[in-house]
Amino acid sequence: MTESPSLAAPALPLAQTGLTPDEYARAVRLLGRTPTLVELGMIGAMWSEHCGYKNSRPLLRLFPTTGPRVLQGPGENAGAVDIGDGLAVVFKIESHNHPSAVEPVEGAATGVGGIVRDIFTMGARPIALLDSLRFGPLDAPRTRYLFGGVVAGIGRYGNAIGVPTVGGEIGFHPSYAGNPLVNAMCVGLIRHEDLTSARAEGLGNPVLLMGADTGRDGLGGATFASDTLGAENEAKRPAVQVGNPFLEKCLIEACLELLATGTVVGMQDLGAAGLTSSVVEAASRGNAGVRIDVALAPRREAGMNAYEVMLSESQERMLVVVRQGCEDAVHAVCTRWGLHSSRIGEVTDTGRVEIWDGPEQVVDLPAGLLTDECPVYYRTGQPAADLAARQQPDWAAILPPEDAAPDYSRALLQLLAAPNITSKALVYRTYDHTIGTNTVLPPGGADAAVLRIKGTGGGIALTTDCNSRFCELDPYQGGMQAVAEAARNLVCVGAEPLAVTDCLNFGNPERPEVFYQIEGCVRGMVAACEALGTPVVSGNVSLYNETSGQAIAPTPVVGMVGLLDDVTRHTGLAWPAAAHLCLIQPPATTANSDDGAASSAATDNPHSAFRIPHSALGASEYLATVLGHEVGTPPPLDLAAEKRVQTVALAAIRAGLVLAAHDCSEGGLAVALAEGCIAGGIGADLDLHATVPAAGRADALLFHEAPSRIVVACTPAALADLRARAAAGGVALIMLGSTGGDGFLLRRGTTVIAQVPLAAATDAWQHGLARALGVPGAGLGSPGD
Repeated sequence: MTESPSLAAPALPLAQTGLTPDEYARAVRLLGRTPTLVELGMIGAMWSEHCGYKNSRPLLRLFPTTGPRVLQGPGENAGAVDIGDGLAVVFKIESHNHPSAVEPVEGAATGVGGIVRDIFTMGARPIALLDSLRFGPLDAPRTRYLFGGVVAGIGRYGNAIGVPTVGGEIGFHPSYAGNPLVNAMCVGLIRHEDLTSARAEGLGNPVLLMGADTGRDGLGGATFASDTLGAENEAKRPAVQVGNPFLEKCLIEACLELLATGTVVGMQDLGAAGLTSSVVEAASRGNAGVRIDVALAPRREAGMNAYEVMLSESQERMLVVVRQGCEDAVHAVCTRWGLHSSRIGEVTDTGRVEIWDGPEQVVDLPAGLLTDECPVYYRTGQPAADLAARQQPDWAAILPPEDAAPDYSRALLQLLAAPNITSKALVYRTYDHTIGTNTVLPPGGADAAVLRIKGTGGGIALTTDCNSRFCELDPYQGGMQAVAEAARNLVCVGAEPLAVTDCLNFGNPERPEVFYQIEGCVRGMVAACEALGTPVVSGNVSLYNETSGQAIAPTPVVGMVGLLDDVTRHTGLAWPAAAHLCLIQPPATTANSDDGAASSAATDNPHSAFRIPHSALGASEYLATVLGHEVGTPPPLDLAAEKRVQTVALAAIRAGLVLAAHDCSEGGLAVALAEGCIAGGIGADLDLHATVPAAGRADALLFHEAPSRIVVACTPAALADLRARAAAGGVALIMLGSTGGDGFLLRRGTTVIAQVPLAAATDAWQHGLARALGVPGAGLGSPGD
């Protein structure tokens, strides 16, 4: 190899590579010499947290990844699970957080483009998108600017490429003010035998670069995504890619056409670290080597050097390994779709990544040095110094006496209008969920999206979920409950939960309190995945999400896919008229009073001395939004009880006994019941007294967020069958009341505890987001501080 003094490592500051001095020394020791400039850039990118998972890898190994339906687990571009009839769904979720913080439109748009490429690289046709978003408070101009840009970027890209955006979630919290989260999930459909690997195999097989030309956009994107944000964010705009959704649509069709011809050996998209990661990962998966000449790569800009070509993250590009002699066939397909395709190298048997720039060799590295030799850090977590005090506050000081408590009717309206709960129609109406005509339950109509699988009688359900407040106040419980809620949401639409993809969003893992959050959340997720039979088949880790030392709330987003054998047996959340509303929950158990005394039994006396513990309101949206405190711990999750509740509810839905279903989550039972009334345009008169084993605070009864609870609507004729199924399944079925009228009334026995006109509840829920943005029906803001 020719080594030029101009390419010596000192020409590139270590800070620009993302390597620490110790990591640089490790690279030199493993290589036995000073890396060239291009080698140093490639090592820095591949050893970044974004590509190398060096802080998270030990924890990721804990996830269950196999199961009877798993066809492809972690290790490829996306996971795949069997859905019957010889078909599989391929799915994955990834982050584009830092790019969206500095350039929200392009950051979000290229996040969508990147996750879509992960799906069709596997040979699957993308059929659905979901997104999980987090922002700071909406009263800040900067947040409104980021919010509007991200929403516009997602809609612009997804709508243009012809993939419907069918679901997702949006949350707001001060910790995201400087570092929004933009997680995008894509789902594709494929026949089992068509699954494709991203491997470089076959000595002498040509390596082609197809799609867009290479430019300087996105340089340093992988290392940028593995660093914290600061006041210099605007200077990092060049690290944000620029997307072309119309070109991506052509790339989708060209790649799927090529895969159908049998000429393709392996295919890998150019995402983080661009050509570097695609070449290295393909070589590593195929236990092969690759020789590339970057001078053969089509370039959008003049004067680009080898470093820039190898590290560029220009979008809409694909690396394709084809069988020898098939280059002309590939070129013909690409030409028909208006795409470039250029042979830039070939597969070798050396196990090395060799990069040339015309006659000059600029890289000669063992592929394993860039992957297997990435340093791994085994860190030790420690809870934040104030966590114990936040978990066990002085409840007498936090909660006002009942006679001085907030008006609960007003509190319910306040919660329905709160940004974390209110309708997100202002957002999802900008997305086209009808493309492909497969969407059965659209955004806002149910706890999860439902799509039909044409040619079969079945369908799939999709959701993303995470309660970051739960994760901050009790990481283990928060991780468990993210998985459990995702599964519960799928059950509520009539789907059997199948498998998980996750996006682990946290702050700086080098800080013990952050690693404590990461480890706790992962271990909680592991426990729930094992108990509920939902293996993790793909995912992404996004660390260093913090600005000027302020970390985001821990946000391990769970994307989950479920299966409906009969797609016509789906359920939405709108309560019908003249229906009984019942609560499926774990059987009532002895409750503890706040002073630790045990309750002997449930009582009909609403003024009983036995109470729901004050701590039942811990980590709740009510406590944060109405009373202004983020303290306590989330109500504990019994995974065995959760499984029983889901099993009974799913069987009842599939038997046709349930007309609608909705789980209890943010805002508790009162909000869940109100949302069903709003969706159905019908009032209800409901008695909540029997839902708890003991009396206590009315606000705890209304708004506590205990898991494992599903509200179902049924006809009077179905009630007896539901009761029998609940008893046989070891869960409680509690009759709450019936729908009807134009008011929403919540009682405790004969005592009214909340009463609002349905019109007022509907107005609060439908317009809460627009009002939070400043003006009803408002525009989405402009850049600000």
